[in-house]
This record gives sequence, C-alpha cells and structure tokens, in this order.
Amino acid sequence: MRKFIFILVLFLGAAFVYLSFGELESIVETLQQGHLWFVLLALLLQGAWFVASGLTYHSLYHLLGMDGTVSKLSLLSAAANFVNTVAPSAGMGGMAVFISDAHRSGQSPGKATVASMLYLFLDYVAFLFVLTLGLIVLFRRNDLDPTEIIASSVIFAIAIALGFLLYLGSRSAEALGNALAWMARLVNRVARPFAHREYLSEARAHEFARELADDLKSLPQRPRSLIQPLLYSFANKALMICVLMAAFLSFQVPFTAGTIIGGFAISYVFLIVSPTPAGIGIVEGIMPLALSSLRVPWSQAVIITLAYRGITFWVPLGVGAIAFRMLNRDDK
Repeated sequence: MRKFIFILVLFLGAAFVYLSFGELESIVETLQQGHLWFVLLALLLQGAWFVASGLTYHSLYHLLGMDGTVSKLSLLSAAANFVNTVAPSAGMGGMAVFISDAHRSGQSPGKATVASMLYLFLDYVAFLFVLTLGLIVLFRRNDLDPTEIIASSVIFAIAIALGFLLYLGSRSAEALGNALAWMARLVNRVARPFAHREYLSEARAHEFARELADDLKSLPQRPRSLIQPLLYSFANKALMICVLMAAFLSFQVPFTAGTIIGGFAISYVFLIVSPTPAGIGIVEGIMPLALSSLRVPWSQAVIITLAYRGITFWVPLGVGAIAFRMLNRDDK
C-alpha cells in the first residue's frame, strides 16, 4: 500500500509538471534574462527557507519531547510541501508525511500531528503580521479593494479558528471533541447531496480530540516556550520577502519597502485562499496586478512575477520531489 501511494504521488507530480510545462518554459527563459548573481542570491535565500522550516519543526519537536535533526526535518518539510501541492488535501497530505515518519522512527504520531498543526498556526501568525503591514501600505496608497479585504479576512478567520481549536485542545478534550463534531456535522450536511453518506465520522472526531488533547499537554505550560519557533516562522517569511527583493534587483526594477511588502502580502494571500494547488494560475494573474497597482510597470511586474514564482514555487516543488523520493528510499 505504501509503495502504491508513493507511485501515485510521483505520478501526480509528473502530471502536474506536464500540464504546467508551458509556464515552466516561460519561467526558465525569464530567469535567463536576469542578472546572474541576483538570481543565485534568490536561490540561496530559497535554500535558507528550507533550513528555516526545518528549524521551526526542530524547535517544536524539542518542545514536545521528540527527536529529530534539522536536516531530516527540513527534508520532511520539503516532502510535505510537495505532497500538498500535487495532491491537495487541505494540508492533511503533508501532515501525513510527518505522521508516517513518526511511525517509522518509533515516536508518537499524535505529537507529530500537534507539531504540524502548531507549525501551520505559527506560519499564519507570522504572515498575518506581514499582511497587516501590506494592507497598511495599500490603504495609504488608496489601492485597497474589496477583493483583497475579503481574501485577507478569510486568512484571519482561518488563523483564529486554528488557534481556537489548539486552545480548546489544551484545555479540554471534551470541548475540542464537541467543536470538531460540530464541524463534521457541517461538512456532512454540505457533502450529503454529493456523497450520499456521512463523509466525516463524529465518533472519530471525538477520538481524535482526545488524542490531540493528550499530546498538547506535553507542551510546556508557558506561552514563552513558543517564542523560538515563532521567530523561525518570521524568518521564513522574511526570506520569502528577500527572494522577491532579489527578483526586483535581478531585473533592475526600482522598488520601495512598501512595494515589496505590499506585493508579497497580496500574492501570498491569494496563494492561500486559491482553489488551485499552491495558487498555480491564480497568483500568476493576481501578483502582476498587485505590483502594477503599487506603481510597477506592467511588463516588469509580469517578469518579476514569473521569476519570483519560479524560485518560490517550482524550485521547492522539485526539491520536495527529491526529498520525497529520498525519504521513501530510506524505508526500503
């Protein structure tokens, strides 16, 4: 079964690349036109992003009393990103990578689940800080429109909901179980006309809540214990912003701090709320519009978007595929 899933994921990855081959060719041609040293700088920053993700997981594993090296957790994070892209499942596919590794290494799958949820929550917190700055930039330049406000509100709502569920779980397994059961009923009500059955089990929701609550109790009862992983999450976002800055420098396009932060914030918002995997096709359309509204000429905005997406989307996808293959090869 595990071999079948491995082959299926790689097949989905190959199909994803094939269907997007035209865009990939455009990105390669665009990067070849950029200043070599700044392109290499952007690639180096992207490499540091993988390390920052591994450091975040490492600090969370340490808090939960789990073992793991930064290099191994960086590989797991890259593989999880690959799985989430080629097999979208609201993050559950990527989480399964960590849970499967915990099973193999004799560690608690429940704690691996908690670490993954905390990583996602802290990632949202770090981005919300950047998003707030970006919205301020757009507001001051009279470029804030209802679409951006609605999309940003969705991000805030997701972060609040995830934080609330983690808080409930740390306080009461019963309260978390009731909340998850209510969510399961809501999903079942929506899915019933299509699935003709109960899509999610309320009993399983209560069972999962008990498991999650037990593992959350292993966290130190001090909010300050999350400062280090939160700082790594901020570093993660700072590195992505620096990649965008390197793209501007590579094509010698003038910019201000507001342009960089505003452009990054809006593009990342639509990456999250997009119905397509990792915002493919959506971000490429939204980001040039966001940059042009921030006084970047349209032709240059398109070039910067292609370069930025090539480095922050396609490079991680390729590295993630290699990491996924390496992790599964180690199991044999």
